[in-house]
Amino acid sequence: MRLILITTAPFESVSGASFYHRRLLAAWRDLGGTAEVVALTGTVTPEFADRFNDASSIIIEGAAFEAAAPAIAALQARGAVALIHHPTALEPGTPEPRRRALKTLETMVLPGFVRVIAASEPIAERLSAEFGVPRHRLNVLTPGTDHQPRLVIDPTAPCGGPCTILSLGTLTYRKGHDILIKALATLTDLDWHLILAGESRDPAYAATLDELIAQLGLQSHVERYEAVAGLALETLWARADMFALATRFEGFGMAIAEALARGLPVAITAGGAAGSLVPSGAGVVAPVDDVAQLGKAMRRLIFSPALRAEMGEIAWTHARILPQWPDQAAVLQTLLRHSDGPA
Repeated sequence: MRLILITTAPFESVSGASFYHRRLLAAWRDLGGTAEVVALTGTVTPEFADRFNDASSIIIEGAAFEAAAPAIAALQARGAVALIHHPTALEPGTPEPRRRALKTLETMVLPGFVRVIAASEPIAERLSAEFGVPRHRLNVLTPGTDHQPRLVIDPTAPCGGPCTILSLGTLTYRKGHDILIKALATLTDLDWHLILAGESRDPAYAATLDELIAQLGLQSHVERYEAVAGLALETLWARADMFALATRFEGFGMAIAEALARGLPVAITAGGAAGSLVPSGAGVVAPVDDVAQLGKAMRRLIFSPALRAEMGEIAWTHARILPQWPDQAAVLQTLLRHSDGPA
């Protein structure tokens, strides 16, 4: 099958959505399919859809709806499928006028797709309840999870000893790094070190994080990186004793799944689908924006290597049953073959 993915530029950015696209398309090609990525840099014309007359399957990512708006009706007429990591109208921190405009656009176009693929069941539920997508046109295709080398936690290490916390996520308000930093500031009686890595999607927000770290006197506790990948990223994973992310909203939570796949306990907030991703006993989940509760929950993990090892074992065992990318590419092929035709 020939697949066209319409998304936003840059396609090679270091984010969960971009990784989902790249990894899913690689698995698709491994199954014998062909795939082309069209990464939009600006608004298209209605004639944009004409270039895909010979495509067997077209997928348009929700983040590209604004740029592709003039051609969406024509794409839908060709049987295009929508892929939603999370509706853009649900992005925390979006100014209200823009949020309303995004909600209007998404509510207008989403019901017109022959099929809508959501990255998690919680997102599918919201698409049905809040955006008018008929439930029979909704399917869930969660990210795959690669089997990873297990990171072994020494349960006999001294309690209260050094604990390295890894937090990965683009530097945007949605990821809640400010909440994580504030929570850790309540734990300076413990020995911890935070590795914070992520692409600065919002330079102003990234600057506030540096200011917050300085205001709280945490410079010696925090190690900051921009986006990392490949060997550099694996090196950071290898240093970690636990993973933390105070996210305000997740369509799925790929970095969380990656931590579980490595046998790391996690400390997160229950933003969007994130809370449902963590099995009982594999970590701690606090309410969104609750500095006090997150701090209390992390205290136990930072203090006790034995507890981290116990939770890491549960995380590792759970991750063995998560679908892998070849599984999800095969599911996608089935979904596209059984689409009902133009809406």
